[in-house]
Amino acid sequence: MTMNGGRRTQAERDAVTVEIGYALVSAAFVAAVLFGAVAGPALLFQLPGTVETLLLRGGLALVPVVFLVRVATVLYRYRQESGQPSQPGRTNPDS
Repeated sequence: MTMNGGRRTQAERDAVTVEIGYALVSAAFVAAVLFGAVAGPALLFQLPGTVETLLLRGGLALVPVVFLVRVATVLYRYRQESGQPSQPGRTNPDS
């Protein structure tokens, strides 16, 4: 992202908004799939009470962790790919 007098252009703001939306939606999807994989057997089959409780609680414990890690990873990668020059006036950090 280029900074023009400390202000972002509309296109840059839109790109950040889209990236945040993507991070949230993809994190929700990954968390839901993980919950289904871990707690799904407890919801579909008759299991002993202890196993069922363990699977449900394990799934519920993993969901927020995976969600936050996915959001942070997507946004961190976006920031790294934004391509800000390391020195003012240069277009490529290696130039």
